[in-house]
Amino acid sequence: MTSSTLSRGAATWALLSLAVGSFGIGMTEFVVMGLLPNIAQDLLPVQWAANQEDAIAQAGWLISLYALGVVVGAPTIAGAVAKYPRHKVMIALALALTVFNALTFLLPSFGLVAASRFLAGLPHGAYFGIGALVAADVLGPGKRAKGVAFVLTGLTIANVVGVPLGTYLGQQVGWRAAFIVVAAIFALATVCIAFFVPEHEGDKARTFRAELRVFTIGQVWLTLAVGAIGFGGFFAVYSYVAPMVTEVAGSPAWTVPIVLVVMGIGMTVGNLVGGVVADRNLKRTMLGGFVALAAVQSALALSAQGIWALAVFIFATGFISSCLSPAIQTRLMDVAEDNQSIAAALNHSALNMGNSLGAFLGGTVIALGWGFVAPAWVGVALAAAGFVLAVVSFSVARRREPVLA
Repeated sequence: MTSSTLSRGAATWALLSLAVGSFGIGMTEFVVMGLLPNIAQDLLPVQWAANQEDAIAQAGWLISLYALGVVVGAPTIAGAVAKYPRHKVMIALALALTVFNALTFLLPSFGLVAASRFLAGLPHGAYFGIGALVAADVLGPGKRAKGVAFVLTGLTIANVVGVPLGTYLGQQVGWRAAFIVVAAIFALATVCIAFFVPEHEGDKARTFRAELRVFTIGQVWLTLAVGAIGFGGFFAVYSYVAPMVTEVAGSPAWTVPIVLVVMGIGMTVGNLVGGVVADRNLKRTMLGGFVALAAVQSALALSAQGIWALAVFIFATGFISSCLSPAIQTRLMDVAEDNQSIAAALNHSALNMGNSLGAFLGGTVIALGWGFVAPAWVGVALAAAGFVLAVVSFSVARRREPVLA
């Protein structure tokens, strides 16, 4: 069975299979953040005994190494496998994610666990990038962004269900338990993809060198900058939700997971809505999305002292940001010409750069003494920069290639 002969039910099962893997990716990427104290205490006992803050900071390298793996692995893996059948590539990537997360569960020392986190990040971008191409093909013309959004839904649902449950399990049973659950999810995804994702041939004529030509396309760089900078506004807020809740709104610590779940729900709904509206008008979705994101984060900064207002605008931040995600992914596929595999994967390199940029700038303004609301203003600035870059991208395309404008 091929993508072109799929029934509606078979297409749904194929997309669900891909979403199981994206759920696992969302869980493995973000569950570490809630378990850093547990990991530091277990793997860095000497440092923990001397200074807990320093030990937690060192454990934070596990997050950075995973992100580095995403940035390195997305273009290299996607470019190297472009000529191979995509359904077989997806099976291999899901299997690799199973093995590397099992290593995080098994390996005894901090150094080895750190290496396993880097390895676990390598298939991340290629999985989403090639999975997006498969999903777009499964749904057919006119529904590409919807297919991309369906696959990304697993990641957003992970923020609602998987990450909170994984964090709770890790706190109660031991941090390693969260990763054996993640490995089991990837094992399930491997089996589901093998059974339900149809045959999807790659381009046998494509070579790694040919795929690298994507970096000679100016619109690709512009779109990557839109994702890295504009989406960094979301991560500036997401990284510092906890102190906003406790220090600005004055709410107890137990409300932090609730607010994070609210944001996750906003992300899940926004992702699905974004897929639909991007298929209708990609340009308006991107430009309007960045304007709305800047407006919502301004409102968040001005009203964060009240927990109910904060929760409402946190939901809106997650919703609008996730509306933008499938639009940016689809735009990148549009401008990449015939370099689809590596371009689709590069989007996740860009988003992880945005993760680092937003978190860094948000932390910087806090360190300067500007308060825990300051990251929201950073988000406003980055969203505005994303809007400007998107305008430039569409303006250049209108002059050169009207179909992309």
